[in-house]
Amino acid sequence: MPKSHALPCATLLSLALAAPALAQAPVAAPASFAVADRAVLLAVHGEGAQVYQCKAGADGRLAWSLREPIAILVDADGKTIGRNFAGPSWALDDGGAVKGALLASQPGAGPNDIAVLKLAVAEHRGAGVLAAANLVLRLNTHGGALNGDCATAGDLRAVAYSADYVFLR
Repeated sequence: MPKSHALPCATLLSLALAAPALAQAPVAAPASFAVADRAVLLAVHGEGAQVYQCKAGADGRLAWSLREPIAILVDADGKTIGRNFAGPSWALDDGGAVKGALLASQPGAGPNDIAVLKLAVAEHRGAGVLAAANLVLRLNTHGGALNGDCATAGDLRAVAYSADYVFLR
């Protein structure tokens, strides 16, 4: 979508958010996220991995802990336009980037799906379409969850995931 055209969130979220080659059933934001009156600046599909590290918890037991996401962001034409990485942060090829802070979370559709998220934009860098963003939604998650014990502190494991990211103002 051209950055000069903002659609009401409810309108865009009723459409498939993923690129045609990666199309999935459309998923609306949870009602508790209260974003129906927000304008969508950009909707992209993310494909990548959630990277976990084996760490000792407060009880001394080893468990997998999220270290960082690593994903490409794909527009509706199937073109890679940016990336998602630790922060959580999103950077686009137009020079803009945002860092998010968690506002709300709901479980993914299945036990192997990472959570659906609503994040406030806590930091802006550069210009571009994300300069006007103040909320980020992670919707339509598939995969990415890793549960259970791990054997050796410091071990890393990457779990494939996909999600739709919607940037709102």
